[in-house]
Amino acid sequence: MTRKQLIEQIRLKRTYLCIGLDTDIEKIPQHLLSFADPVFEFNRQIIDATKDLCVSYKINTAFYESRGIRGWESLEKTVDYIPSSHLTIADAKRGDIGNTSLQYAKAFFETLDFDALTVAPYMGEDSIRPFLQYKNKWTIVLGLTSNPGSRDFELQQTGDERLYEKVLKTVAKWGSTENLMFVIGATRAEELVNIRNLLPDHFFLVPGVGAQGGDLKEISEKAMNKDYGLLVNVSRSVIYAGKNEDFASAAKSMASRFREEMSAYIK
Repeated sequence: MTRKQLIEQIRLKRTYLCIGLDTDIEKIPQHLLSFADPVFEFNRQIIDATKDLCVSYKINTAFYESRGIRGWESLEKTVDYIPSSHLTIADAKRGDIGNTSLQYAKAFFETLDFDALTVAPYMGEDSIRPFLQYKNKWTIVLGLTSNPGSRDFELQQTGDERLYEKVLKTVAKWGSTENLMFVIGATRAEELVNIRNLLPDHFFLVPGVGAQGGDLKEISEKAMNKDYGLLVNVSRSVIYAGKNEDFASAAKSMASRFREEMSAYIK
């Protein structure tokens, strides 16, 4: 998916909601366990119920990898089921030496045909370059995360700037606003004005709204740009909004609430 297509979808649907399909088989409604692939059936119904209310789906691969080959089968069926009008994100946080990253890129951009992949920048440019070679694919680099451990490295001062600031400015030179996004945690809203000043035109993938406590209004006011520039990810608050057979309907209702609020912030 191109930047232009993503912007058009946000404008058309008046939402920048990304729904996280972080599906835990231990948390899905019990009646789904009778299906041959309970995880895919859960995802299928969530997608059917919410596809008109979001522009992207993010799949955290850990929830699928933990189940071995059955999990990978569920993942592949899920990404194939998502409409082509939606940006598909593999939240796999890959990043390794060049030859290994090349294989990761093939796995997620060719074999599984995701539109985007999250990567870790710690090993430098040669570990990220293989992902950037793909046309109309997005590399989403960890910038400033929400977890407490971000204080250990990301927020540490290095000379006249903090490490995360150096990462953002350096990585931005390796690609463009057409193929690079950055993960910026919603619970770091106090840093958003600074980050938007550093990267005025890039899209940010913002996890942490909903169950993790991020404030959608504050994020939107501080980080939205002329092209919207945001994909706000919500996972548990949407997909686990209901616990019974009406779980998809409950997910739709919750996604609709997020979409309604986002619509008010879109100029």
